[in-house]
Amino acid sequence: MKNRESELLPVPYYHIVFTLPHHLNELLPKQDKLIYNCLLKAAWKTIKVFGEDPRYLGAKMGMVCILHTWGQQLWLHPHVHCIVPAGGITKSGKWKQTKYAQKYLFPKRALSKVFRAGFMALLRREMEVPQPLAKKLFVKPWVVYAKRPFATPKTVIEYLGRYTHKVAISNHRITEVDNKNVSFFYKNYRDAAKKKIATISGEEFLRRFAMHILPHGFMRIRHYGILASRNKATELNLAKTHFSQPRWKKQKHSWEQIARERLNFNPLCCPNCKQESLITIQVIDPKRGPPIQQTGG
Repeated sequence: MKNRESELLPVPYYHIVFTLPHHLNELLPKQDKLIYNCLLKAAWKTIKVFGEDPRYLGAKMGMVCILHTWGQQLWLHPHVHCIVPAGGITKSGKWKQTKYAQKYLFPKRALSKVFRAGFMALLRREMEVPQPLAKKLFVKPWVVYAKRPFATPKTVIEYLGRYTHKVAISNHRITEVDNKNVSFFYKNYRDAAKKKIATISGEEFLRRFAMHILPHGFMRIRHYGILASRNKATELNLAKTHFSQPRWKKQKHSWEQIARERLNFNPLCCPNCKQESLITIQVIDPKRGPPIQQTGG
C-alpha cells in the first residue's frame, strides 16, 4: 500500500464498476481466462475513449482495476472495480481536470454502450460467439455502476486495502458447518436492510467456491494509462509536477519498516529487555515438496 500512496494525486478519485451480463456465464469456466482478459481490457478501453474525447476531457487518464468474479451467494458474477483519478495528461504534457469533479465522471448510459461494444469486439476477435448468445447480449443495456468520488485520496488506499485481496467468501460469513451442509449469510440487495442465510451441501459449496479460482498466473489487479508501470516515471510525474508534489519513484519497503509504520510494532525489539537487540542469524525458506514422478502408460 505504501507504493500506492506514493502514486496518489490531490484530486477526486472515482469508483466505477463494469459488470458482465449473466448470459456470458455459459461460456465460463472453459473460456474464463479469455473472457476475464476481455473484461479488463474493455473496461480500460471505455475509460480511455471517454478521456481522450475533447467533449469530456481530452487527455490521457489512468486507472487501477480489480477483478471480482463472485456474487453474494457465490454464483458467477464477473465485474471489475475501477479507481480513476479525475483528470489526465494532455498531448502537450499538461494536467487537465475533469469537468464535473464533484459529481460523476462520465454519463453512465453512454459508458454502458461503449463498454458493451468494446467487450464484444474484443471477444469476437478471440472466439466465435454463438448467434443466439450474441442476440441475448444486445437485448438489454449492460450495467456500469458509477459512484460519486471518494471522500479523500487517502480513502482510495483504504478501499484498495479491503478489496485487492478479497476472496469469494470470508470465514466471518460462514455461520455453520456440519457433516453435510454449509450455512452462510449474504446480503439481499433488493432488501438492503436484511441479511439472509443460505444453506447448501458441502459439495455444492465447494463447487461454487472453486468457480472463482482464477487461471494460473492471471493478473486480477491491473494498472492502465498514466498509472501503468511503464508510464509512471514520465506521465504520472508530469501530474506530480503540476501539483508540486515529490516525484514518484519505485521504492522497496522492508517488512520491518511496514511493521513500524503501519502496526506501531518494532519487530527488532526484545520483549524482555525492551531494546532493539534482535539479530537475524538465519532465514529458513519454505521447502518445496518432492517432484511428482510421472509414469508412462
